[in-house]
Amino acid sequence: EVQLVESGGGLVQPGGSLRLSCAASGFTFSTYYMNWVRQAPGKGLEWVSGITSGGGTPSYSDSVKGRFTISRDNAKNTLYLQMNSLKPEDTAVYYCTQRSNPPRGQGTQVTVSS
Repeated sequence: EVQLVESGGGLVQPGGSLRLSCAASGFTFSTYYMNWVRQAPGKGLEWVSGITSGGGTPSYSDSVKGRFTISRDNAKNTLYLQMNSLKPEDTAVYYCTQRSNPPRGQGTQVTVSS
């Protein structure tokens, strides 16, 4: 069974940083393109960032480019999202996803507020 377990969210002040993790199991993680997506209150899913199976060629939405960094450790079956210079508009539930599949896990809440 595919499992994606997100963690690392929390409450942070504007300008702060958080590092999200996604522990993957039940599939060959190292062969999958992976993404981070988010859902803000009352809004739909928004793609945030993606990374190829080997860890190269990351992609970012314009809203997070230059502030967020996606990475992965295939030996640990874990996906990461380093988020710096956080803004209130980054407040959302963050999910990791395989390829173009919808979220499977419960996500991790990120709240940016003073």
